[in-house]
Amino acid sequence: MKLRFIALAALAAVAGFPLYWMLVTATRGQDELFGGDVHWLPDVTRLGQVFTAAVDGAPMLRWLTNSAFVAAGTTVLSLALAVLAAYALSRFSFRGRGVFGFALFATQMLPEALVVVPLYAIFLTLGLLNNLWGLVLGNTAFAMPVAVWIIKTAMDGVPREIEEAAALDGCSRYAMLRRIVLPLTAPSLAAAAVLAFFDSWNEFLLANTFMVDEEKWPASKGLASFVGEFVTPLPTVMSAAVLFTVPAVVFFLLVQRHIVAGLTAGAVKG
Repeated sequence: MKLRFIALAALAAVAGFPLYWMLVTATRGQDELFGGDVHWLPDVTRLGQVFTAAVDGAPMLRWLTNSAFVAAGTTVLSLALAVLAAYALSRFSFRGRGVFGFALFATQMLPEALVVVPLYAIFLTLGLLNNLWGLVLGNTAFAMPVAVWIIKTAMDGVPREIEEAAALDGCSRYAMLRRIVLPLTAPSLAAAAVLAFFDSWNEFLLANTFMVDEEKWPASKGLASFVGEFVTPLPTVMSAAVLFTVPAVVFFLLVQRHIVAGLTAGAVKG
């Protein structure tokens, strides 16, 4: 037990050290970082510098708002489409069901860089370039297929007897999905939401290709703009990275209990 605790603590330290060092760098000056002394602890007296350095001369708060809009839109749209598709694959038999399921899986075999040019041409025709809604649609195209398979697997584990009993009581398909299936698959819905959120929050290639106006940049592209050709202000970059990381951590903390909860336990006796 003690060895397991030590191993977990070491793993947590290795995983968390980059975040810790990011905070240390954000609270130091450029001259301190390249001086002879190594500072292992963050300067708590300069915590206000993290916010000031990130927003001074750059619309960082606007970029974060854009990222939040894109991530929220992608998450909601991906879940809405994935729930319907997953329920159809799990509960109905129809011609082309296997081909449809395989096609969703096959989309993950294509790297994002391979489809960015065709997507650019499509979005140009539809007038979705330099548009946050276009970025939502683009991210949904990559996040939704994975969400479908995550949710379908959970729905396959929900006994059909529960829905049959509800049907005898006059419950419609939509009501069964909303009142029975979705509550019992809440952990998988949360997992799919986390996947869609982080996929769109961290996405850079589509944002860098489709978004032109600086005020419409998501934070992922905004962070890259801090990197200069000759000089890169590391404290500023790390300060912006801290602000970029906090919303994602907060979102994960809000949904993590739903991921680990065993909501299907006790649904059926025997």
